Amino acid sequence: MRIRTSDTATFTVPVERNRLPSQISQHDTDFLPIVRPDYRLDLDGLRGVAIALVVAFHVWMGRVSGGVDVFLVLSGFFFTAMVLRHTEATGKAGTVRALRRTGRRLLPALLVVLGAITVATVLLRPYTQWEDIGRQIIASMIYSQNWYLATAELDYLAPDPSVSPLQHLWSMAVQGQFYLVILAVVAVWSLVRRLIRSPRANRVLLLIPLLAGAGASFAYATIGAGQHQSWTYYDSGARAWELLVGACIAVITPWIRVPKWARAIAATAGLAMVLSCGLIFDGAREFPGPAALYPVLATVLLILSGMGLPATHRPWANRVLASRLCTELGTLAYPFYLWHWPILIFYLAESGRVHAGLGDGMVVIGVSLLLAVITAQLVETPLRRHAGIGTTPVLSTAVYRRVVGVFVSAVGVAVLVATVGWQIIIGPAASPEPAVAASPAYPGAGALTSGVIPLPEPLRPSLFQGFADAPPPTQDGCIVPDSEVKRCVYGNPNGERTIAVVGGSHSEHWIPALEVLAQQQGFRIVTYLKQGCALTLVDQPSYSETPFPECREWSVAVIDQLALERPDWVFTISTRFRPYSDGDEVPVEFPEVWSALADRGLKILALRDTPRLRRDGVFYKAVDCLAYHGNYDSCGMNRSIALDPVDPAGAAAASYPSVFPLDLSNAVCRPERCRVSEGNILIYRDEHHLTASYSRSLAPELGRQIGAITQWW
Repeated sequence: MRIRTSDTATFTVPVERNRLPSQISQHDTDFLPIVRPDYRLDLDGLRGVAIALVVAFHVWMGRVSGGVDVFLVLSGFFFTAMVLRHTEATGKAGTVRALRRTGRRLLPALLVVLGAITVATVLLRPYTQWEDIGRQIIASMIYSQNWYLATAELDYLAPDPSVSPLQHLWSMAVQGQFYLVILAVVAVWSLVRRLIRSPRANRVLLLIPLLAGAGASFAYATIGAGQHQSWTYYDSGARAWELLVGACIAVITPWIRVPKWARAIAATAGLAMVLSCGLIFDGAREFPGPAALYPVLATVLLILSGMGLPATHRPWANRVLASRLCTELGTLAYPFYLWHWPILIFYLAESGRVHAGLGDGMVVIGVSLLLAVITAQLVETPLRRHAGIGTTPVLSTAVYRRVVGVFVSAVGVAVLVATVGWQIIIGPAASPEPAVAASPAYPGAGALTSGVIPLPEPLRPSLFQGFADAPPPTQDGCIVPDSEVKRCVYGNPNGERTIAVVGGSHSEHWIPALEVLAQQQGFRIVTYLKQGCALTLVDQPSYSETPFPECREWSVAVIDQLALERPDWVFTISTRFRPYSDGDEVPVEFPEVWSALADRGLKILALRDTPRLRRDGVFYKAVDCLAYHGNYDSCGMNRSIALDPVDPAGAAAASYPSVFPLDLSNAVCRPERCRVSEGNILIYRDEHHLTASYSRSLAPELGRQIGAITQWW
């Protein structure tokens, strides 16, 4: 007999003696040959609606739909119910059994998709991306992709050609980590519950740590969403409360009694909330903070509205979810989720499009759905069946099952060997080397400012070493990710004159040039640097898509510290690119910072920011473009797109006697084009940061302008 599960497929169930129908969970593969009248087909359908929303919003709207949050609640509910029922029936947590069965359910499809991504990466992506994608593949295999993305400080971006084809697997990592935690909690509970005879008291005993964990996680997510959203989005600790809500519902299921009139309201409201979530909230910018209560509550309402009732007696919304269209899509939710994102990202990268339209979006969805069906029928379902039970799409024997198992294992081994091999081969080539010193063969910016035309030489740093050619604070930890006010000294530590470099990484990447000048002129460089944080006195600057109060708090502390130390000059950035149009501008918040510094008697060297590499609003790395058949000119961008004709800081600073603009655009860009290399030196280490080598070559021009302002030389 075949029954439908919330696992993404149907399967045949063998007989297990001494099991009651009430002890069978929707994730259980050891079933009696019976279809329970109270089976929750509507929750299978909810998974189908959720995956449809996830895919549609990714393909056409570039937003988070809230569907993943629905998945998280359902995963917490189903997995906890499965482990809880087994523990109560046998007296043992069955940790090894649960891990084996969960791995058999999740790993085959994941390995097949990772294998396809590995092949596509080799065929379609520049070799400069192989090492990073290889690390992400390994992280995905061991369910730590969310931490990889969090550590890399990557926002959950709308799909475009620059986004990782593995970015969506963060949610699978969060779920995998949750499963381990729940198994550990239940294992401890299974030992303690032997001392208590009351089943109700035992469940209360389990409920207490789950509720405490959910509360702590929600508080942590609330704080994190307001302080550092790009990290919080991927943080398992901030996501745990969504899964724990589902776990708590599973624990209290025997006690829940919902009035009939309330069920209809709950079901209608829950379905409406699921469908409207992505339209109301920008989940990538707000979840998993308090805004995520919306999809979480919606899922809880739909779970409760149909609980304890036969399918025919459930509210109309639950019956709609139990329809064949929704439930069939629900059986494919897992492989569909795995496939849709890499298909979309590789398509955008190959087509050169920023986003999919209606027609090509339908093709992306169709291909993803076809691959999901093939994966479910040929890989997932056979490996979940017991040998000799039921049928497979190809063979009705255990032979096919063994063949599939060998195939999936071989794919996993091949992926692991390939990705580890990339690290071994490419890793040493990407090791950092000392920044290139300007010379006749490598004049760098001198090719623009002094007209030096060198003979062609091998590019320095190389494409593999470009990202590692970083300024000193990145290498020694003097640019912080948190609110710590860290002071570091470079140049001549005993110098009588001081320049304080403050702000984010776009202030930081000028330090190699300042170090050259400091060695020549004997001044001291003091740094106060925070990742992604230009000085600001507001919680959400106009150029930021999310609140960043941690940046404001840090900025206030730095300004106060500068008032105490009183450096001779404060060096910081004066402009920023326009995010939705060409050119650059002075953000409205910058003059407020200038006033705060001027009120404390501080003078400011306000440097025009460097251009950022972008096409149609999409950022790209110079090294990737060069590795993908581009050249120094074609991988650049028109100056008119990158910069306004005149430094906008000039007019803005005219009202501030203590602000002195600096503009080195002519040392980075030609009159018509901003290239990615000049004077045999690579300009950009990523999309918008200067290599330390090119920064050093800018020292003569930077020194000329600083000297003219300060009169130090």
